[in-house]
Amino acid sequence: MTLDPLASLPSSRSYVLKLHRDARPHEGLLFGRLESMASGRCFAFANSAELLRCLVLDALPATPIDTAIDQRPSDGR
Repeated sequence: MTLDPLASLPSSRSYVLKLHRDARPHEGLLFGRLESMASGRCFAFANSAELLRCLVLDALPATPIDTAIDQRPSDGR
């Protein structure tokens, strides 16, 4: 048996999805935060369309402005 070196579900595309305590997915009210396990980038979303937009944005190659934003000091500056 030969293992495929390219995983069909790579860990670089793993996410933590946190739904807000007031979200009601069964009623279509979906909002919360999505965090990339690989990069640590967080995306807030207010509905299912924005959740999908967050996934697409994270799949795009990083731009210089993204890199600058990700490297901001964490002390609020």
